[in-house]
Amino acid sequence: MGRKVTLATCSLNQWALDFEGNLERILKSIEIAKAHGAKYRLGPELEICGYGCADHFYESDTLLHSFQVLRKLLESPVTQDIICDVGMPIMHHNVRYNCRILFLNRKILLIRPKMQMANDGNYREMRWFSPWNQLRQVEEYFLPRMIQEVTGQDTVPFGDCVLSTKDTCIGTEMCAELWKPRSPHIQMGLDGVEIFTNSSASHHELRKADQRVNLVKSATTKSGGIYLYANQRGCDGDRVYYDGCAMVAINGDIVAQGEQFSLNDVEVITATLDLEDVRSYRGENCQPNMVRKHRVKVDFSLSSGDDIYLPTHQPVTWNYHTPEEEISLGPACWLWDYLRRSGQVRKNIHTKKDAALPCAIVCVSLGLLDLKVLVDVRRVVGDDSYRPRDPRELCGHIFTTCYMASENSSEDTCSRAKGLASQIGSTHMNINIDMAVKGILGIFSVVTGRFPQFRANGGSHRENLALQNVQARVRMVLAYLFAQLSLWARGKPGGLLVLGSANVDESLTGYFTKYDCSSADINPIGGISKTDLKSFLLYCVEQFQLTTLKGIVAAPPTAELEPLTDGQVSQTDEADMGMTYSELSVIGRLRKISKCGPFSMFCKLIHTWKDVLSPMEVAEKVKHFFRMYSVNRHKMTTVTPSYHAESYSPDDNRFDLRPFLYNTGWVWQFRCINNQVSQMEANTLKP
Repeated sequence: MGRKVTLATCSLNQWALDFEGNLERILKSIEIAKAHGAKYRLGPELEICGYGCADHFYESDTLLHSFQVLRKLLESPVTQDIICDVGMPIMHHNVRYNCRILFLNRKILLIRPKMQMANDGNYREMRWFSPWNQLRQVEEYFLPRMIQEVTGQDTVPFGDCVLSTKDTCIGTEMCAELWKPRSPHIQMGLDGVEIFTNSSASHHELRKADQRVNLVKSATTKSGGIYLYANQRGCDGDRVYYDGCAMVAINGDIVAQGEQFSLNDVEVITATLDLEDVRSYRGENCQPNMVRKHRVKVDFSLSSGDDIYLPTHQPVTWNYHTPEEEISLGPACWLWDYLRRSGQVRKNIHTKKDAALPCAIVCVSLGLLDLKVLVDVRRVVGDDSYRPRDPRELCGHIFTTCYMASENSSEDTCSRAKGLASQIGSTHMNINIDMAVKGILGIFSVVTGRFPQFRANGGSHRENLALQNVQARVRMVLAYLFAQLSLWARGKPGGLLVLGSANVDESLTGYFTKYDCSSADINPIGGISKTDLKSFLLYCVEQFQLTTLKGIVAAPPTAELEPLTDGQVSQTDEADMGMTYSELSVIGRLRKISKCGPFSMFCKLIHTWKDVLSPMEVAEKVKHFFRMYSVNRHKMTTVTPSYHAESYSPDDNRFDLRPFLYNTGWVWQFRCINNQVSQMEANTLKP
């Protein structure tokens, strides 16, 4: 009958500037799509060069190599007899655009530049690209000579246009355009476009997947249509993890779903759908649209003449991960990409506080049925015949844990660290840092003739803080020493990556020592809140039978940098910070997501916390937070790159751009708060 179409979309683990590897993965995805009978293949945003090239987009080399890869794709027999939709940067009239290129049988059909840019949060597309602002306008693009030699074309259509085959019409939108109020699919649907495609580079955040799925469903609920969504997946060289979720929807229903987290570099999702279902859905709802988009016609059909026996895909229920599952899978996959692509051999951790990371490493090994993953594992461990028996055994090969005790460390914490290392199977070391600390303090004493004391022993606040910082910084120095030489000492080649452990709430207030155990090569939990981490640990108790975590969760968070009292910890994080982690989580979201300064935050919190705190107490909490935040903001300029997971992350590199030198008195802002408190108190005293 000629109305059923088989379409393919994919999630690819592309890597910025890895043109060779990116080409291989694109060709593999097209090969798989054709094997499943697809006549159209959609890939992720900027898949040829990789989305995360950042300022490398300025370089002419990036444009040159992208066209060289495009030529390879056009010449490949793999790309014949299927419409291929790939992404790369293109310069048109000396302006750089983020583009989709649609081609078929060595001919470029059209180039569609992105019209609405992603320019918030972690995204800075306006720094490198310009949006195509000419609605429904199409120009001629002169192809470079290397492409002309293959296609025989001098120019191709460039602009806001759609593709018209012999049996349907296909329209493109790109990533952020789906999230914008004026999404292109709205006008395209009214113009008769039946198949919408979206090539994305959308990164993971906790509790975000349902927003993405709902947007795709709603795009075709209002006026019908088929929607294909492609995304990048993996770590392409930065702090974010692109989390796949390739999908196909029709008339508001998801009919095919890809994985969100996976170690598979190439995942292709195909679906066979009936165009008549779109036409029937639209029959009584759609009105004719008088403004038409330019249509590029191609002598090609997505359907065949004899499809009566071809079954179509039916709606499926999307299976969402819980936040605890997301924490166990996302950072683990990100870490695996970092490890195998960095050239380092193994990992090393030097924290005694958080057990989230070891659990994540266990999760990484669960994907080892994939042959490509097994090849990577063998390269990482340096054994071409190695095959892991179970996650715990793999942990012993790639993961080293180190507990660095001092005279201020409790036996309970040491015991928990040793127990957890045993349960996950890591290579574990116990180190006492007292000798190094005393040596450093001895140098200071010789030079100054003074010896600092803890507050518990009569010392001042400055002495107390300096003594804590020395311990923390010694741990960082020793961690890197052991990362470089511990394998050498065991007669093995290579070195270790150093992993940090500060979380998003500690970073928000600066509750860590600059250049301490928060300083590392990467930090897999730095973008996750303390509240979510505690929930994750409880999840790991059940999921991985890591019973030691029960004691870790029950113990009060502590830096253990001040003297013990009768052998017990006397210092706790929340007492030091002057607020609880749950309070910090609320404040962090107001500061970043709700865009609150001190005064507006106070105005919101007097209602949120009205049952537990008076307006005066709320005012003191808010002022205390902003003093801590502004005094310590400089620490964020050197903080270890962390996995981005929270929408209120204080990451200074890209996500949360703020000064690092503040007037910490906040004189005007705090005066506004004080005046408001006085007014409220006066009102309560009125009869």
